[in-house]
Parts: sequence; C-alpha cells; structure tokens
Amino acid sequence: MVQYDRKVLNHLLDTYENSLLFTGENKRTIQIEFRFTKTSIPSYFDESSAEYESIHALMKLLESKKLIRIIWKDNKQDYLIQKVRLMTDYIEEAYQYVRRKPKRGLEEENMILLQKYLDVEAPITVVFVRYLLERLQNHQSVKEYIALENMKETEKFLLACVFVEQNKNPCYIREFSIIHFQDSKYFEQIKSRIAKVFRQFSGEYVEMDTLELLAEYGIYGTPNYVYFKGNARISIGEEVVDLSLLKQGIGISGEDLSGIRFSDLSRIKKVITIENLTSFFRYWEEDSLFIYLGGYHNRIRRILLRLVYETIPDAEYYHFGDIDAGGLSILLDLRKKTGIPFAGYHMDLDTLKQYRQYAKELTESDRKRLEKIGKDKEFCEIIGFMLEENIKLEQECII
Repeated sequence: MVQYDRKVLNHLLDTYENSLLFTGENKRTIQIEFRFTKTSIPSYFDESSAEYESIHALMKLLESKKLIRIIWKDNKQDYLIQKVRLMTDYIEEAYQYVRRKPKRGLEEENMILLQKYLDVEAPITVVFVRYLLERLQNHQSVKEYIALENMKETEKFLLACVFVEQNKNPCYIREFSIIHFQDSKYFEQIKSRIAKVFRQFSGEYVEMDTLELLAEYGIYGTPNYVYFKGNARISIGEEVVDLSLLKQGIGISGEDLSGIRFSDLSRIKKVITIENLTSFFRYWEEDSLFIYLGGYHNRIRRILLRLVYETIPDAEYYHFGDIDAGGLSILLDLRKKTGIPFAGYHMDLDTLKQYRQYAKELTESDRKRLEKIGKDKEFCEIIGFMLEENIKLEQECII
C-alpha cells in the first residue's frame, strides 16, 4: 500500500532541497508545493479506487502537524485538493516525520568521506573527488555520480577507481572483482560508471570504450591477445617459429608475451600496425611485420611495439586504420604513448578519393572530433576535405 503522506512529503522535501530557498539564494518568497494531478497522484482521481478518502485523511494529518497546508480547489473545503504547500517553519519536523536526513547534513558527511581520497596515489580519482567536493560545497547536485544517502556504496565506488588506477598485475574483470571486493560480479556492475569517470576527468581516455580503457590498466574482459605476422622469426623458449610460414599470423596472449623473443627481424623494412582484424588477416607486403591493434593499443601491445622498435629502430613505422576521427586519434595516441614515429599508411587524401565510392556520411560526433584534430597542420588538408564532402572511410574498404 502506498504511504501517500510520506510520498507527498518526500516530494516536497526534494523540491525544497533543489530550490534557491535551500541554498539561501532566493531574493523573493518561494512556495514549495506539490500539485495534485492525474499524473502526479493518479489514484486520487480514480473513481473506482478507495484511495480518495485515505489520501484526504493523510493530508489532513500532515496539516494538523503543521507540516503542510492544503489548498482546496475553488476554496471548497473537503472537496478536491488542488495542491499542498510545505510549511518551511517546520522543516525539521518534516524530515523527522519521513525519517530522512536533511540534505545539508548528508552533504557534510559526504564531504568528510571524500576528503579521505584527496591524497591517494590515483590522479584521476583525486580530480574526480575534487569536482564532487566543489559541487557539494556549492550545494549542487552530484547524483549523476553518487547517491548522498548511500555513503557505503560511494566508498566502494571510490575504492574501485583507486584500485583500477593502482593495478599492476594483469587480470580478468571477474578476478579483479574477487580480489578487491570478494564478489565476482560487483565490478562488472560498476565498470561502465568507472569508465565514464575516467573519460570525463582525464582527456587521455575520451575516445575509448570501457574495455579498451580498462585494458590500459591491465584489466581484461577476455584473454588479451597480440596478433602479428610477417617476414620474421620469434623464439618461444627453445622453439623458433618462422612467421612467414603462417599466412594468417599468430596470436600470443598478453600473459605469455614476456616469454617471446624476436630472433630474426633482419628482413623487416616496415612495421605496420593495423586497426581492424579483417584487414590484418587480408593484408600482406613483403619484408614487413604486421601487428593487429584491435582499436586502441593497450599496455600489452605497447610492450611488443617497444620491443620491436628497440630491435630495429631504423625500420619504417606505420599505422593503417580507418580514415575517420577514430583512426586519426589512434595514430596520434600511438605516437604519444610509444614514442615511436608512426606515420599514417593508406590514410591520405589520395586513398580517400580513390575509394570514395565506399565512403559513409559523417555523424555530428564525427564532425566535432575531426574539427578538433584538424587544428594539427599534419591533417588539416584531409580533414578539410572530409568535412567539406561529409565523408569518412572504413579501413576494410581499402583493397
């Protein structure tokens, strides 16, 4: 059974806490009211329901306790309630009636909790916490990220953010959850929220999806493989594998990557990272080493790239990806995080024009991202063409 007295009073308190009256910034008298409509309280207007008299009785009870004032429709007493008004002189009694902590008290309690996380060795979490503290100090809403009334859950969420940033050992999502929360499913439930925080409070991860972002910290949804092929030999223990004999290449899990060595890269003139798996399997050039990135590179793939670069620094290094905002962003990110001078491969204006028949239209999000990247002189010509012609090209279309 609906407790209409608590429902109405809680709604009034919600409105009060989101008003200028609560922050003390009101320059005129503000009335906190709840209107009775078929939408806000449908059972009151349902002639087949027996709730009408019950609601009247409960509203009169609240009025007798000086918590609300009933405004009757057309001033007809006991006929239809038009709205009820919160009596702010008795606001503390209203909170006590619904057994609810005042928002101001919850804000103070949450700020005490948040301050504990200002000195943790987790820079993104610290920036996030500072943001929450600033909003709470200004009595602004933080419900997009945390629930003030559930501090226990807030602390678990903050701990999860810290644990992600501090993770040093590669593991799967469920393993990570068990290690830190003794629950294999808990982290799965909050991983998207954590990724949202990391994207918003660190410009480094803006374009990454949740699994790509977590992979940066060695947390994987599935076994993390690096695929490569080309005119090279690798050593696994005492065994030597000639990659040139494997048409589709080989995949090595991140866990096993530290155990491999490139025993012969003497024939390699080009190292080409490839964004999409279909293109990786299909593409081939002599005297080249191909490495599949699967979108954004992660820590495991960067280890492999650096190992190759240290072995053959004089080779040419290229990235072959989509001719769109995502592909160009990956190319820039590769250079930044590996320190390797990657150039775009088949990602130029001539290639775009050659395969234009397969192009797709840009989305509004594409345009915004391209305009941002277009500030770099290196890409201004091709991005200018893409924006003017409203096109982008997927890597798989390039034969």
